[in-house]
Amino acid sequence: MLESAINISEGKNRALLDRLSSLSAACFLDIHSDPYHNRSVLTLAGNDIALMATIQDVVLVSLENIDISKHSGVHPRLGAVDVIPLVPLDNYGHPTKDKAAFSKAIETRDRLCEWLGTLDIPCFLYGNGHSLPEIRKDAFTKIMPDNGLKLPHPTAGACCVGAREALIAYNIWLDTTELAIAKYIAKSLRNDQLRTLGLTVGDMTQVSFNIVDTTTIKIDNLYDTVEKLALSKGVVISKAELVGLLPAECLATIPPNRYEQLDICPERTIEKRITMLQR
Repeated sequence: MLESAINISEGKNRALLDRLSSLSAACFLDIHSDPYHNRSVLTLAGNDIALMATIQDVVLVSLENIDISKHSGVHPRLGAVDVIPLVPLDNYGHPTKDKAAFSKAIETRDRLCEWLGTLDIPCFLYGNGHSLPEIRKDAFTKIMPDNGLKLPHPTAGACCVGAREALIAYNIWLDTTELAIAKYIAKSLRNDQLRTLGLTVGDMTQVSFNIVDTTTIKIDNLYDTVEKLALSKGVVISKAELVGLLPAECLATIPPNRYEQLDICPERTIEKRITMLQR
Protein backbone atom coordinates (compact mmCIF):
# COMPACT_ATOMS: atom_id res chain seq x y z
CA MET A 1 0.00 0.00 0.00
CA LEU A 2 1.09 3.56 -0.73
CA GLU A 3 0.10 6.97 0.59
CA SER A 4 0.33 10.20 -1.39
CA ALA A 5 -0.15 13.73 -0.04
CA ILE A 6 -0.53 15.63 -3.31
CA ASN A 7 0.25 19.34 -3.05
CA ILE A 8 -1.98 21.33 -5.43
CA SER A 9 -1.57 25.05 -6.06
CA GLU A 10 -5.16 25.94 -5.26
CA GLY A 11 -6.59 26.75 -1.84
CA LYS A 12 -9.56 29.01 -2.60
CA ASN A 13 -11.71 27.41 -5.32
CA ARG A 14 -14.03 25.30 -3.18
CA ALA A 15 -15.90 23.84 -6.14
CA LEU A 16 -12.69 22.52 -7.68
CA LEU A 17 -11.41 21.16 -4.37
CA ASP A 18 -14.73 19.39 -3.75
CA ARG A 19 -14.54 17.91 -7.25
CA LEU A 20 -11.01 16.63 -6.66
CA SER A 21 -12.05 15.07 -3.35
CA SER A 22 -15.05 13.43 -4.98
CA LEU A 23 -13.25 11.94 -7.97
CA SER A 24 -10.60 10.45 -5.65
CA ALA A 25 -13.20 8.92 -3.29
CA ALA A 26 -11.89 5.34 -3.60
CA CYS A 27 -8.51 6.43 -2.17
CA PHE A 28 -9.49 9.61 -0.29
CA LEU A 29 -8.20 10.12 3.27
CA ASP A 30 -8.13 13.89 3.82
CA ILE A 31 -7.92 17.34 2.27
CA HIS A 32 -6.41 20.44 3.86
CA SER A 33 -6.68 23.84 2.15
CA ASP A 34 -5.26 27.25 2.96
CA PRO A 35 -6.22 30.48 1.14
CA TYR A 36 -3.06 32.37 2.16
CA HIS A 37 -0.80 29.61 0.87
CA ASN A 38 -3.32 29.15 -1.96
CA ARG A 39 -2.49 25.49 -1.67
CA SER A 40 -4.22 22.23 -0.80
CA VAL A 41 -2.89 18.89 0.38
CA LEU A 42 -4.98 15.98 -0.85
CA THR A 43 -4.06 12.80 1.03
CA LEU A 44 -4.79 9.49 -0.73
CA ALA A 45 -3.91 5.84 -0.13
CA GLY A 46 -4.32 2.53 -1.91
CA ASN A 47 -2.47 -0.15 -3.82
CA ASP A 48 -0.12 1.10 -6.52
CA ILE A 49 -2.56 0.51 -9.40
CA ALA A 50 -5.56 2.21 -7.76
CA LEU A 51 -3.47 5.05 -6.41
CA MET A 52 -1.75 5.65 -9.76
CA ALA A 53 -5.12 5.88 -11.54
CA THR A 54 -6.51 8.24 -8.91
CA ILE A 55 -3.47 10.50 -9.01
CA GLN A 56 -3.76 10.68 -12.80
CA ASP A 57 -7.40 11.76 -12.50
CA VAL A 58 -6.48 14.43 -9.93
CA VAL A 59 -3.63 15.71 -12.10
CA LEU A 60 -5.72 15.98 -15.26
CA VAL A 61 -8.56 17.88 -13.60
CA SER A 62 -6.11 20.13 -11.75
CA LEU A 63 -4.24 20.99 -14.94
CA GLU A 64 -7.51 21.84 -16.67
CA ASN A 65 -8.42 24.32 -13.95
CA ILE A 66 -5.21 25.84 -12.55
CA ASP A 67 -2.99 28.30 -14.42
CA ILE A 68 0.27 28.63 -12.48
CA SER A 69 1.15 31.83 -14.37
CA LYS A 70 -1.78 33.52 -12.62
CA HIS A 71 -1.19 31.94 -9.23
CA SER A 72 -0.44 33.91 -6.07
CA GLY A 73 0.22 32.57 -2.59
CA VAL A 74 2.84 32.74 0.15
CA HIS A 75 4.06 29.14 -0.25
CA PRO A 76 6.89 28.42 -2.71
CA ARG A 77 5.74 26.38 -5.73
CA LEU A 78 6.93 25.15 -9.11
CA GLY A 79 3.66 24.00 -10.61
CA ALA A 80 -0.11 23.64 -10.63
CA VAL A 81 0.29 20.09 -9.29
CA ASP A 82 3.38 20.97 -7.31
CA VAL A 83 4.44 17.86 -5.42
CA ILE A 84 3.37 14.20 -5.54
CA PRO A 85 5.10 12.20 -2.78
CA LEU A 86 4.73 8.43 -2.51
CA VAL A 87 5.08 6.91 0.96
CA PRO A 88 5.23 3.13 1.54
CA LEU A 89 2.76 1.72 4.08
CA ASP A 90 2.32 -1.80 5.42
CA ASN A 91 -0.97 -3.69 5.13
CA TYR A 92 -2.28 -2.01 8.29
CA GLY A 93 -1.54 1.50 7.04
CA HIS A 94 1.57 2.05 9.17
CA PRO A 95 4.45 3.88 7.45
CA THR A 96 7.19 1.35 6.80
CA LYS A 97 10.88 1.28 5.89
CA ASP A 98 10.55 -2.18 4.30
CA LYS A 99 12.84 -2.34 1.25
CA ALA A 100 10.29 -4.08 -0.97
CA ALA A 101 7.62 -1.52 -0.10
CA PHE A 102 10.02 1.35 -0.77
CA SER A 103 10.98 -0.21 -4.11
CA LYS A 104 7.29 -0.20 -5.05
CA ALA A 105 7.10 3.49 -4.15
CA ILE A 106 10.10 4.24 -6.38
CA GLU A 107 8.65 2.16 -9.21
CA THR A 108 5.34 4.02 -9.01
CA ARG A 109 7.15 7.35 -8.80
CA ASP A 110 9.05 6.58 -11.98
CA ARG A 111 5.89 5.50 -13.84
CA LEU A 112 4.21 8.77 -12.82
CA CYS A 113 7.20 10.70 -14.08
CA GLU A 114 7.00 8.94 -17.45
CA TRP A 115 3.27 9.66 -17.68
CA LEU A 116 3.70 13.33 -16.81
CA GLY A 117 6.26 13.55 -19.58
CA THR A 118 3.62 12.47 -22.10
CA LEU A 119 1.65 15.57 -21.04
CA ASP A 120 4.72 17.78 -21.63
CA ILE A 121 4.91 18.52 -17.89
CA PRO A 122 8.49 18.91 -16.66
CA CYS A 123 8.94 16.32 -13.93
CA PHE A 124 11.65 16.29 -11.26
CA LEU A 125 12.33 13.13 -9.26
CA TYR A 126 13.29 13.30 -5.60
CA GLY A 127 13.79 10.88 -2.75
CA ASN A 128 16.90 8.85 -3.60
CA GLY A 129 18.82 11.60 -5.39
CA HIS A 130 17.99 15.27 -5.14
CA SER A 131 15.96 16.51 -2.18
CA LEU A 132 12.83 18.57 -2.67
CA PRO A 133 14.45 21.76 -1.24
CA GLU A 134 17.35 21.32 -3.67
CA ILE A 135 14.95 21.09 -6.59
CA ARG A 136 12.99 24.15 -5.45
CA LYS A 137 16.23 26.11 -5.30
CA ASP A 138 17.92 24.93 -8.51
CA ALA A 139 15.13 23.76 -10.87
CA PHE A 140 15.85 24.55 -14.53
CA THR A 141 19.31 25.94 -13.66
CA LYS A 142 21.58 23.46 -11.90
CA ILE A 143 18.94 20.70 -11.90
CA MET A 144 17.07 19.80 -15.08
CA PRO A 145 13.80 17.82 -15.29
CA ASP A 146 14.03 14.04 -15.41
CA ASN A 147 11.25 13.96 -18.01
CA GLY A 148 8.99 16.28 -19.98
CA LEU A 149 9.78 19.76 -21.23
CA LYS A 150 13.12 21.30 -20.28
CA LEU A 151 11.41 24.63 -19.52
CA PRO A 152 8.36 25.29 -17.31
CA HIS A 153 5.04 24.49 -18.97
CA PRO A 154 3.25 27.83 -19.57
CA THR A 155 0.20 26.98 -17.43
CA ALA A 156 1.21 23.84 -15.50
CA GLY A 157 4.75 24.83 -14.50
CA ALA A 158 6.53 21.71 -13.28
CA CYS A 159 5.86 18.79 -10.96
CA CYS A 160 8.06 17.10 -8.36
CA VAL A 161 7.40 13.39 -7.82
CA GLY A 162 9.11 11.64 -4.94
CA ALA A 163 9.44 8.45 -2.95
CA ARG A 164 10.05 9.15 0.73
CA GLU A 165 9.25 8.12 4.28
CA ALA A 166 6.31 9.69 6.10
CA LEU A 167 6.72 13.26 7.27
CA ILE A 168 4.51 15.70 9.17
CA ALA A 169 3.52 19.09 7.76
CA TYR A 170 2.82 21.46 10.62
CA ASN A 171 2.23 25.19 11.00
CA ILE A 172 2.49 27.40 14.07
CA TRP A 173 0.79 30.80 13.76
CA LEU A 174 2.26 33.78 15.63
CA ASP A 175 0.18 36.70 16.86
CA THR A 176 2.34 39.32 15.14
CA THR A 177 2.73 40.94 11.74
CA GLU A 178 6.53 41.05 12.10
CA LEU A 179 7.77 38.60 9.50
CA ALA A 180 11.32 38.95 10.82
CA ILE A 181 10.29 37.12 14.00
CA ALA A 182 8.84 34.16 12.10
CA LYS A 183 11.95 34.01 9.92
CA TYR A 184 14.19 34.19 12.99
CA ILE A 185 12.41 31.23 14.57
CA ALA A 186 12.45 29.29 11.30
CA LYS A 187 16.17 29.87 10.83
CA SER A 188 16.93 28.98 14.47
CA LEU A 189 15.29 25.57 14.14
CA ARG A 190 16.09 24.62 10.53
CA ASN A 191 18.16 21.50 9.88
CA ASP A 192 18.15 18.49 7.56
CA GLN A 193 15.43 16.78 9.60
CA LEU A 194 13.28 19.86 10.18
CA ARG A 195 12.54 22.04 7.16
CA THR A 196 11.21 25.49 8.01
CA LEU A 197 9.77 28.66 6.46
CA GLY A 198 8.73 31.98 7.97
CA LEU A 199 5.66 33.36 6.19
CA THR A 200 3.11 36.17 6.34
CA VAL A 201 -0.46 34.83 6.56
CA GLY A 202 -3.11 37.55 6.58
CA ASP A 203 -2.68 39.73 9.67
CA MET A 204 -0.37 37.20 11.36
CA THR A 205 2.83 35.33 10.60
CA GLN A 206 3.53 31.63 10.54
CA VAL A 207 6.40 29.23 11.00
CA SER A 208 5.76 26.38 8.60
CA PHE A 209 7.46 23.02 9.23
CA ASN A 210 8.09 19.76 7.44
CA ILE A 211 9.09 17.33 10.17
CA VAL A 212 11.23 14.84 8.28
CA ASP A 213 12.40 12.84 11.29
CA THR A 214 9.07 11.96 12.89
CA THR A 215 10.60 9.51 15.37
CA THR A 216 12.82 11.95 17.26
CA ILE A 217 11.20 15.35 16.64
CA LYS A 218 8.06 15.45 18.78
CA ILE A 219 5.29 17.91 18.01
CA ASP A 220 4.79 18.95 21.64
CA ASN A 221 8.52 19.65 22.08
CA LEU A 222 8.58 21.60 18.82
CA TYR A 223 5.60 23.70 19.90
CA ASP A 224 7.23 24.44 23.27
CA THR A 225 10.49 25.46 21.60
CA VAL A 226 8.69 27.81 19.21
CA GLU A 227 6.73 29.27 22.12
CA LYS A 228 9.94 29.94 24.05
CA LEU A 229 11.61 31.62 21.06
CA ALA A 230 8.48 33.67 20.32
CA LEU A 231 8.16 34.84 23.93
CA SER A 232 11.79 35.96 23.84
CA LYS A 233 10.63 38.43 21.17
CA GLY A 234 7.48 39.42 23.08
CA VAL A 235 5.18 37.36 20.84
CA VAL A 236 2.68 34.60 21.67
CA ILE A 237 1.46 31.67 19.61
CA SER A 238 -1.99 32.18 18.10
CA LYS A 239 -2.62 28.55 17.10
CA ALA A 240 -1.05 25.36 15.82
CA GLU A 241 -2.18 23.56 12.68
CA LEU A 242 -1.63 20.02 11.45
CA VAL A 243 -1.60 19.92 7.66
CA GLY A 244 -3.01 16.60 6.49
CA LEU A 245 -2.40 13.50 8.62
CA LEU A 246 0.32 12.06 10.84
CA PRO A 247 1.50 8.54 11.76
CA ALA A 248 -0.28 7.12 14.83
CA GLU A 249 3.02 6.41 16.59
CA CYS A 250 3.66 10.17 16.81
CA LEU A 251 0.87 10.45 19.39
CA ALA A 252 2.33 7.82 21.70
CA THR A 253 4.38 10.12 23.94
CA ILE A 254 2.11 13.19 23.81
CA PRO A 255 -0.36 13.66 26.71
CA PRO A 256 -3.96 13.65 25.41
CA ASN A 257 -4.68 16.86 27.32
CA ARG A 258 -2.42 18.64 24.81
CA TYR A 259 -4.11 17.31 21.68
CA GLU A 260 -6.44 20.28 21.22
CA GLN A 261 -3.65 22.83 21.71
CA LEU A 262 -1.45 20.99 19.20
CA ASP A 263 -4.31 20.35 16.71
CA ILE A 264 -3.80 16.59 16.72
CA CYS A 265 -5.92 13.58 17.68
CA PRO A 266 -6.18 9.84 16.92
CA GLU A 267 -8.86 10.51 14.27
CA ARG A 268 -6.31 12.45 12.21
CA THR A 269 -3.79 9.65 11.85
CA ILE A 270 -3.02 7.84 8.61
CA GLU A 271 -3.96 4.53 10.19
CA LYS A 272 -7.36 5.70 11.44
CA ARG A 273 -8.33 7.19 8.08
CA ILE A 274 -7.28 4.02 6.22
CA THR A 275 -9.44 1.97 8.62
CA MET A 276 -12.38 4.25 7.80
CA LEU A 277 -11.65 4.00 4.05
CA GLN A 278 -11.66 0.21 4.18
CA ARG A 279 -15.04 -0.09 5.88
